Amino acid sequence: MNKQKGEKKKVSFLTAIVNMLIEENIGDMSCNYDPRILTTVTDNGVPLRTLARRVDGAFPDVVNPIAIWEIKEYYHTKTFGSRVADGVYETMLDGMELEELKETEGVSVQHLLILDDHYTWWDCGRSYLCRVIDMLHMGYVDEVLFGYEVIERLPAVARSWGETYRKRIK
Repeated sequence: MNKQKGEKKKVSFLTAIVNMLIEENIGDMSCNYDPRILTTVTDNGVPLRTLARRVDGAFPDVVNPIAIWEIKEYYHTKTFGSRVADGVYETMLDGMELEELKETEGVSVQHLLILDDHYTWWDCGRSYLCRVIDMLHMGYVDEVLFGYEVIERLPAVARSWGETYRKRIK
């Protein structure tokens, strides 16, 4: 988003909450809360797959992650538009790539989608909300957390990542 001189940056409240909850529940393990490169899965240092787009977070990192997540929050928009459709499509693309990785290489990466803003999803974009539920049923996302579910469910999910990581490094 282009900012005018002197304009304050908009706070992404949901992203901040997600990051704090993950940090609190993974302890001293590393986590990439703002990946600036594409997610890649390797085998003995050789790339197997690189996802087509950047995600909002990866645990423990974007190379060989245990989990990746996407956050869709639209608080600072006044109209419903193609950003929501694009967001749904991007999540589906990631899910399809992760499904193919699992089927061909046997590598599983947990894929979470985190949504908020009742107005966007329920009032304006109910058809897109239905697509999100479809993606969940098709296995393109492992979990979808809506609004307050982040507070209720994400801590346990993040703790499970830590358990998986500790088993991986043994």
